[in-house]
Amino acid sequence: MKDSHSGVKVVVAIAAAALTADNTPPAVDLQDFNSAEIILAIGVGGITFSGANKIEFKLTHSDDDSTYEAVDAGDVIGVASVGTGGTVKSLTAAHAVAAAYRFGYVGGKRYIKLLADFSGTHGTGTPIAATAVLGAPYDAPVADQI
Repeated sequence: MKDSHSGVKVVVAIAAAALTADNTPPAVDLQDFNSAEIILAIGVGGITFSGANKIEFKLTHSDDDSTYEAVDAGDVIGVASVGTGGTVKSLTAAHAVAAAYRFGYVGGKRYIKLLADFSGTHGTGTPIAATAVLGAPYDAPVADQI
């Protein structure tokens, strides 16, 4: 069995919670790593999503952790397309089963942020969590995170 543990670091991109409104995304610092995979976990939808009542997950990136801009299709892999504002995943229809999604960031910026952007009315929360798995470190092994 190969060891992937010593070559990755896991960082919270969206803290696990049942959300009814936009999160305040933390900056994920990619310094000292050459790859980033975002794992997005979404529970059963708190509402039936539609074009008006939806959640869009928007990825932005920055060189200075001050000025963020939306990613475009050349900055991510594993998504069918990138929508307005860096939208990498949209919930616009019923989400009756919990699921996990993943996509890779391949842009050249140092920082990324993932926003759960809520539109419409969300009277009941939707469970959401996201982590960034940073890999290909400049210096390995990566310290344990216990």
